[in-house]
Amino acid sequence: MKKSRDKRIWMKTMPVIVAVIFSFLMTGCAGAGSPNIPYEPDTPPPEDHNGKFVSGHGTMTFNGDGSTVVLDLDSELAQMLGLPEGEQNGTYEFLSGPLAPGGSVGVRYDVAHELRLTVGDASTVVTVGLASEDGKNASVGTGIVTAEKIPLLFYEDGVNSNVIFIKE
Repeated sequence: MKKSRDKRIWMKTMPVIVAVIFSFLMTGCAGAGSPNIPYEPDTPPPEDHNGKFVSGHGTMTFNGDGSTVVLDLDSELAQMLGLPEGEQNGTYEFLSGPLAPGGSVGVRYDVAHELRLTVGDASTVVTVGLASEDGKNASVGTGIVTAEKIPLLFYEDGVNSNVIFIKE
């Protein structure tokens, strides 16, 4: 008698369990195809960088087309970025930073969290942000990259540091 009672309980509860599992699966999958769109202000986008930006480790020269750059990097910054030293033609793209589920996407520079630099087959993504004076903290977010300033942010051995490119 106990077996038949257990079987009746199981037969009554099984559709409920299946329905609950199905609803969890459907809810979890509903947003999987939806893109995670980065923040973009309601203001017109800034003009693409144009001109020479200088730092203590080299230069970035933009021609205003929004995609090409001439990099002239010293050995230290080239090594930090994993790019060739000296003057090189390349491309760039400002990125949103990693957004689930699709990763980083291209955005206007005034809301960027990252910068992708590519020279030939070498490509790197570097965070754009400002390190605090003591290197313990850093700021990343809207307004960090401007028409006059591109701050590259590095984190090594527990310390944040910057290489800041300023428009000449």
